[in-house]
Amino acid sequence: MPIDSKTTDNENIKQIICIKWGAKYGADYANKLYGMVSRNITPPFRFVCFTDDTTDVRSEIECQELPPLDITMPTNTMGKWPKSRLWGEKLGDLTGNVLFLDLDVIVVDSLDPFFEYGKPDDTVLSYNPSNPLERLGQTSCFRFQVGSLTSLQEKFKADPQGIADKYRFEQRFVTRNAPGGVKLFPKAWVAHFRRKCRQPFPLNYFKTPKIPKGASIIIFPGDLNPTDAISGRYHPNAADNIKDHLKKIKEPKNLKSPLRHLRHFILPVNWVEKYWKE
Repeated sequence: MPIDSKTTDNENIKQIICIKWGAKYGADYANKLYGMVSRNITPPFRFVCFTDDTTDVRSEIECQELPPLDITMPTNTMGKWPKSRLWGEKLGDLTGNVLFLDLDVIVVDSLDPFFEYGKPDDTVLSYNPSNPLERLGQTSCFRFQVGSLTSLQEKFKADPQGIADKYRFEQRFVTRNAPGGVKLFPKAWVAHFRRKCRQPFPLNYFKTPKIPKGASIIIFPGDLNPTDAISGRYHPNAADNIKDHLKKIKEPKNLKSPLRHLRHFILPVNWVEKYWKE
């Protein structure tokens, strides 16, 4: 069970935060994330959701207003720049160390080590396998001290579109500019679903994606999310069976890169449904 934040020192508890804005993710994502966290953490803990809509959010979740950030967000960029709201001097009523989780992650094992790794004042990101030649962090899961990233927010506020155009993704901006640099959690702890869980071609047509050894969190960057994985779709508009997927290879865009299309197929992933629940 979560603790009463009014009577407990934040330095002695584990604090998990998420952010929910707009209509892309409903309350069910926050509710399921809370459920997974509560089953995979040693109390006491707090779970805080910064959001602009508290409708149907379960009562155990502490909902707080989105941190203010009076800027125009960048357009035509792939990064999740609204996360910059978390970089300010203040973060609701939180102080100390916090672990941020994207709403669409799957928690499959204990989160305790994420609070024990490194020093308390370290900024620690997940390892990003998408650019193996670049030491790049991933912000789907990262830990930081409230207020320690204020300089990042100030740089971003000064030129939001310019920063987004230069760095493309907010995790690259954080990796390159966090005060004192960043550390990375051990590679095995956080697994990228598309790159570490799904089977390589042609095994993707015969074997389901797997949970890599040592993983505690599965992240879903890009268009493929947990609901797609459960139904066996590589993205929301993809086919959910082999026959229809193979038929789509005749489409002009897929004829240009047939191997890419063949690789982009997954079988339904039952273990995602097993873990991804309230």
